[in-house]
Amino acid sequence: MPSTTLSDGALSIFVFAAYHSLVSGEQVRQVVLDDGNGHRADAQGVQELVAAGQLQVEGDRASFTEGGEAALKAFISTLRANAPSAG
Repeated sequence: MPSTTLSDGALSIFVFAAYHSLVSGEQVRQVVLDDGNGHRADAQGVQELVAAGQLQVEGDRASFTEGGEAALKAFISTLRANAPSAG
């Protein structure tokens, strides 16, 4: 990721993708931008990640670029490394 700090809107897209990756055990490569049930990706966050080269918008979905996939993996690794221990 670039050295600049991402907005909360942009981070929320990584959080959403990380959640689905952790729950499914699979790598997330795309996110739905609007599911039609009130869940929408933050529009400014999407634009920020597109401008940073992390996402590519394709209709109602956004795909992580190679750099975005690497950033998502690093994000998940950071979560795991900083998670409180059980018990």
